[in-house]
Amino acid sequence: MIELLDIAGTFVFAVAGGFRATRHELDFLGVMVLAVATGVGGGLIRDALLGATPAAALDSELYLVVCILGGLLVLIAAPRVAREWNRVMFADAIGLGVFTAIGAAKAVAFGLGPIGVMIIGALTATGGGVVRDVLVREVPAVVKHDFYATASLIGGAAYLGAHALDLGTAIELWFAIIVTSGLRFYAMFNKVSLPKVGVTDADD
Repeated sequence: MIELLDIAGTFVFAVAGGFRATRHELDFLGVMVLAVATGVGGGLIRDALLGATPAAALDSELYLVVCILGGLLVLIAAPRVAREWNRVMFADAIGLGVFTAIGAAKAVAFGLGPIGVMIIGALTATGGGVVRDVLVREVPAVVKHDFYATASLIGGAAYLGAHALDLGTAIELWFAIIVTSGLRFYAMFNKVSLPKVGVTDADD
């Protein structure tokens, strides 16, 4: 089940990346680049930092194929994707939870401490979006708005708590997914965001 959710999350992230390319009026290659970068970018960053080679997205080319299919869907049906964007965001929230849990579990397997586990979990879930935004010269969405990366960090902490209780791999993963995605859903439905830093004039 986790593997299926991982693939589904990769597809949804790829669709989101490809759709961002259409907003910038990029060509076919641009759509594919953003789809792949968003779909597997977080996993590639995670594996690079952990020294896990070959990276999971390259070891199993199914992930790249799924990203390409997501990009093709956007090219073929961009207007319909736009109309169904709320459903895409719903699936994106689930993908956020799945990638957070998988990233946190892999970090634990590599012996990282609590902070490292939370960071790797969040990078796995949000790294692709950061790469996507950098490629189109935008401020990464995770540091600009929405309760997104924060939900992922808390989800990583939830995984650590469940792991400390030795609840078993499946329960630990599902607990992290439920906490992360649940927080993201709550933020989406209630328009919750972190306080923004106001700019004040410095005294001369």
